[in-house]
Amino acid sequence: MTEGLPPDIADVLDVLLDGDDPIRLALRAQVPRLRVRERCRCGCGTAYFEVDTAAVESAPSGPGTVVAVEAQIHTEDGDCPGEVLVFVQAGYLSWLEVCSWSDTTEVTLALARRTLCR
Repeated sequence: MTEGLPPDIADVLDVLLDGDDPIRLALRAQVPRLRVRERCRCGCGTAYFEVDTAAVESAPSGPGTVVAVEAQIHTEDGDCPGEVLVFVQAGYLSWLEVCSWSDTTEVTLALARRTLCR
C-alpha cells in the first residue's frame, strides 16, 4: 500500500489509516498515488503530500481542510509529549504533521513510529 514512500511515513500512515470507516478506506486508496512533496526542515518529520487526484476518488471528508486522523504519541514511561495528525484538503491527503507539547522530549516522526508501530 505504501510503496515508494519513505519508510517512516509509510509505517505511520499504515497505522493511522487502519480501519473500515469510509474516510480511512478512501484515504488508504490514495496512498499508492501519494508522494512526498516536501518535508519540514526542523527534523520533526512533518511531510507535505501530492496525490494524483485524477487517479483516485476523494474521501468523504468535506470540501475544506480537516484533521482526518490523529494519534497521541506516548513514550515508554507513559508521558504524552505530542501527537501526529493527518490533514486532508477537499478529500485528498495533504500532510502529516508531528506536533510537540513538550519542552523536555524531542517529538519527531521517529518517536511516533516507535510508539505507534509496536
